[in-house]
Formats: sequence, C-alpha cells, structure tokens
Amino acid sequence: MSIPGHGLREVGPGMRLALERQPVGPGTARRRLRRRRVIFVILAGIGIYTTIQGFGVSDDMSWDDSDLTSAVQQAADDLDGFRYQSDESGSPLYFDDYESLIEDKVVRYGGGNAPQTGVDATPADGNTEDDGYFTVSADGAGDMFCTHVERTRSKDDYAPPGIAGGKGSLTYRGYKLAATTQKEECGG
Repeated sequence: MSIPGHGLREVGPGMRLALERQPVGPGTARRRLRRRRVIFVILAGIGIYTTIQGFGVSDDMSWDDSDLTSAVQQAADDLDGFRYQSDESGSPLYFDDYESLIEDKVVRYGGGNAPQTGVDATPADGNTEDDGYFTVSADGAGDMFCTHVERTRSKDDYAPPGIAGGKGSLTYRGYKLAATTQKEECGG
C-alpha cells in the first residue's frame, strides 16, 4: 500500500516503510548531465591551477646567487651590533652557537623565493669565542661568503633578583657582536 504524496510504501506486516523510486523524466536527466559538466569543469580548473603552482614550487627548492647575496648582507647587518647574554659557562642564552645564529639569520632574510633550509655556515680553523670566520653557502647557489664575527664585552650584564627579591647571586654576562661579510670563501 502506498502513502500518497510522501514517496513511501508499506513493505511488510511490521509497517516498515521505504522510499519509492521516483520516475525520471527527460528534464531530470538533462539537469543531472548539466550538474556533472559543471563539476567536471570545476575539477579540471582546480587540476590546472595545482599544476601551475607546482611549477613555482620547483623554483623555491634551491637558493640562487642573488637571494643568497642579499640574505647574507642583511644577516651581517643584523648581527653587527647584536647584543646577547651568556650563562656562567659562557654559553649564549638565546642561540646554540655562531654557526646556527648565522644560518638562522640568512634563512630569515632569504626572501620569498628562497627556501627555508639549505644554508651552511662552516667555521674556519682557529676560531675562538671572541673572533671567528664562517664560510656561508647555500644549496643551489655558487657564491660563498666569508662572514667575520667578533665578540666584545658590553655593559649589558643582567643579574636576576634573588628569591627574597634582593640582589641575586647569578650574573649573565653581556656581549656585543661586530659582523662583516665579503664575497669569498674564508681562508683557513
């Protein structure tokens, strides 16, 4: 027995109901075909856009000489006058070592076309905590830069307050960096 107007019918003695299949007219088939065409065109457009974007990604996978030149110069400018504190053992509080500090600064100033990895700052033999030379290179770039970092004591020592709010027994020593760079590999 069919229930008029609802597309439902009685299917057994337990009064279970199921949807009846509505008849398909010629207009319904055209609407379905039109919807399928619209969906196909949208998906094709997304595919073309994704492919074109993929070409741009390959450009961002390696450094070029102009990106590296600009980034190294800006990193050296940023490091020139850079102030920081170190703990009692002499280890900087805000970075691991000069190599990682230089690499991070170069990547930061790499610009939109440069990747966020692939920079190496190789220390020269004979570097000390107060004076060091680092050959900066990057994957894909042929140029190399010799970045000179010199550390001097500054008056930026920091002594955190003690437990009771008075003067603490710990003092973080303050330092200031001077940095320059030249377009060449550092010589030993």
